Amino acid sequence: MQIRKLHDRLAVSGQLARGDMARLAEIGFRSVICNRPDGEAPDQPDWAELAAEAADCGIATRYIPVTREMIGPDTAADFCDAVMTLPGPVLAFCGSGARSELLASEGSVVPALNQAVRAQSGRAEGSAPERHSIVIVGGGAGGISTAASLLARRKGLDIAIVEPSDTHFYQPGWTLVGGGVFSQSQTTRPMAHVMPKGVRWIRASAQGYDPANNAVLLDDGQRLEYDWLVVSCGNRLAWEDIEGLETTLGQHGVTSNYRYDLAPYTWQLVSRLDKGRALFTQPPMPIKCAGAPQKAMYLACSAWEGRKVLGDLDVQFHNAGAALFGVADYVPALMETVDRYGIGLNFESNLVAVDGPGRQATFRQTGGEVTLDFDMLHVCPPQKGNAVVAGSDLADPAGYVEVDQFSLQHTRFANVFGLGDGCSSGNAKTAAAVRQQAPVVAENLLAVIDGVTLQAGYDGYGSCPLTVERGKIVLAEFTYGGKLAPTFPSWLIDGTRPSRLSWFLKEKLLPPVYWHLMLKGHEVLAGSKPLADLRKTAG
Repeated sequence: MQIRKLHDRLAVSGQLARGDMARLAEIGFRSVICNRPDGEAPDQPDWAELAAEAADCGIATRYIPVTREMIGPDTAADFCDAVMTLPGPVLAFCGSGARSELLASEGSVVPALNQAVRAQSGRAEGSAPERHSIVIVGGGAGGISTAASLLARRKGLDIAIVEPSDTHFYQPGWTLVGGGVFSQSQTTRPMAHVMPKGVRWIRASAQGYDPANNAVLLDDGQRLEYDWLVVSCGNRLAWEDIEGLETTLGQHGVTSNYRYDLAPYTWQLVSRLDKGRALFTQPPMPIKCAGAPQKAMYLACSAWEGRKVLGDLDVQFHNAGAALFGVADYVPALMETVDRYGIGLNFESNLVAVDGPGRQATFRQTGGEVTLDFDMLHVCPPQKGNAVVAGSDLADPAGYVEVDQFSLQHTRFANVFGLGDGCSSGNAKTAAAVRQQAPVVAENLLAVIDGVTLQAGYDGYGSCPLTVERGKIVLAEFTYGGKLAPTFPSWLIDGTRPSRLSWFLKEKLLPPVYWHLMLKGHEVLAGSKPLADLRKTAG
């Protein structure tokens, strides 16, 4: 049972099993909503049985069964009413949790809950807008690092961070969770522990941007005004673009390291599989960490090789693109890895549908569609710009925050900056890129505040530690245009070849660099380049 918290009063999960009600009562849930119709899967307990178990545990229940086709204004309103009236906290569940989460979104449940909290605390809608000098939207790697970098340069700044989550995730660690190297707990910290001291933490989501009037609209109806804005809200994982995927994630052998709660299932599948077919997919670019789909595959193959079952497995990589990796210098080492593991490469092959119970995946290829049976399917989801950004004046045509790729300043609003996975710069979307971007945004934002010329530049640096086996990594580092940008001399680490030292860097050094340096404003392995030089080189 993997629980995803949407609000202090609401969480969602996949299918509950017999005995789970007692566990839910122990951890404090007072109500359960079932969104899954009976009979969707042969091993699924009937709702009447689970409801009786809930009653024995003192848990209130509501039955709102839906399919994806049934989700609309009426069912969303019923769901919202249930969440608002049942004793809280409330857990809603379906096959994977996706339908429950979609109902919450369609019914604007979290904004309604936040509005209720505001009203109870005396901050009713219509009160004077809150205002801060600097507003940062997003409490992920980019937002926290930028705030810390700003405060390291100038103490006492009036900064607010808009972030609804109580948990901060170290997403680069999820590959290692899926590879059986890290535990989930190694990739999380309470948000309160990483929030820089002196920053106002606004526990809400951005639901709109009004850059012409220097305001962010929050999901509780409040209007947050600013002098300067930094947007670091990430991109969006578009699971729904693959037919049938959402309802089967976390079961039937379908998994993804791109989600915190599913990475352990990846390792569970790898540990148990000893024959059959394993499929790994990569959608069209751009995606966060372009090497992650391959990393999952190579770590799985390394484990199967160690257990001497690799020869009994048909491992295939289906890549919507036309090349194994976007920077040619790293391809030879990766091809050696592919040949070593006997992986079947399928380029221009894009996953479009999944039948979880039937264990079949359908790919759109040049000659038409192909459907394959599988025993394990690791999916990298299609990715898009943040939906709220995409609907605002901040967006480029693709839905990303439109910034100058060198200064990271918005191309049309001089008091707005963007960084991270949700901005339009053409770099690899990695945590290493954010590590370089945060100082650039901090320096240039202060320059705008002071009314002086921007000096700091970002050269497009990104790093992708490609885990080709457990214990060895190809350390890909490059800037705009695929130009190699190694951090270390070649006699120490040759990034184009598998290296044990690179593995040590990934496993042992980078996590503490992230938690204790990058998020604290200590810019180790980071820094800006002269902006004028970058513009001159670009011609």
